[in-house]
Amino acid sequence: MLNSAWRRIVIKVGSALISPDAKGCSTRYLLAIARFISECRQLGTEVVLVSSGSVAAGRSAIAFAHQPLPINIKQAMAAVGQTQMMATWSNLFDFRCAQILLTHDDLADRRRYLNIDNTLRTLLANQVLPIVNENDSVATAELKVGDNDNLAAMVAVLVDADALIICSDIDGLYSANPRTTPEARFIPKVAQIDAGIYAMAGGSHHAIGTGGMLTKIQAAEKATKLGVDTLIINGQKAGSFDMLLRGEQAGTLFLRQQDRLSAKKHWLLNSLKSQGSIVLDSGAVQALLHKGASLLAKGVTAVNGRFDKGDAIWLCDSGGKQLAKGICQYSATELQLIKGLHSQQIADTLGFCPSEEVVHRDDIALTS
Repeated sequence: MLNSAWRRIVIKVGSALISPDAKGCSTRYLLAIARFISECRQLGTEVVLVSSGSVAAGRSAIAFAHQPLPINIKQAMAAVGQTQMMATWSNLFDFRCAQILLTHDDLADRRRYLNIDNTLRTLLANQVLPIVNENDSVATAELKVGDNDNLAAMVAVLVDADALIICSDIDGLYSANPRTTPEARFIPKVAQIDAGIYAMAGGSHHAIGTGGMLTKIQAAEKATKLGVDTLIINGQKAGSFDMLLRGEQAGTLFLRQQDRLSAKKHWLLNSLKSQGSIVLDSGAVQALLHKGASLLAKGVTAVNGRFDKGDAIWLCDSGGKQLAKGICQYSATELQLIKGLHSQQIADTLGFCPSEEVVHRDDIALTS
């Protein structure tokens, strides 16, 4: 069985697997990946798919012979290829899929970051498979994440994933490039990413890829530092996915550096400055402390301070004791209007309802 500790995973699939011949989408390698995703979901593991390939999939539709491709040509190819890529994935599944297109600006902006988080949570709660890609059809150089390996790491942290699986076209990390160095040694496990690990990486050898082992190690470093196990596996081999489903290790495992929940709790409590506080009724206090529940507007009795959506606030009992710190989904002004109300009354009061939770349980760190 798949690692039982992995309740939510992000799997990244690159252009070389989506469009191995750069002539549109191919299911040559995607069938095994789709079966793996379906099996994971049947085992109760939530999956977010980060898929490259829109430029490669649309390459044959836009005539341009010279290299490198200008940004406007790439964007046009991406606009064509994105629909083909989504159609290909959708046809491989018997459940609903959703398209999420992101730029670096979306992830850097606090409000948009929180909205992306809410959208992904809602999709997962409704058994919809989110398929994430960089928005190549509109992103300019300064707005691009740059490669989907690093985007996948950002998404893994964003959705509190337990594991990030990066599909490559080689078996994992080697001490040197195995294509040019036959004596290169396979590295099955990495406990710490340091300069020596980076020295083993090279660039992308594939004509249609934007990354290589270097960007995969960068992604692994981002993810493992924030408590996400990371695997680099050979996505061209169906056996890689069979091994994972049997609970066996495939590829190179980069071990998380700290517990995922502890890392986020530490970040919430120590890195985010509180911009205000709210007071909870006794029922909300009990649900917070003993049930691990999200905080609803119904449980809020008072609002203190001036804070905006996405700010950190203290959650207090009626005596003012700080029980937890959390990221609020509403501004202080909005919360003053909806405190004590049932969730279904929020839209009637504010005219909109971005979230039924005032503070989602994933964004709460108890003080003790």
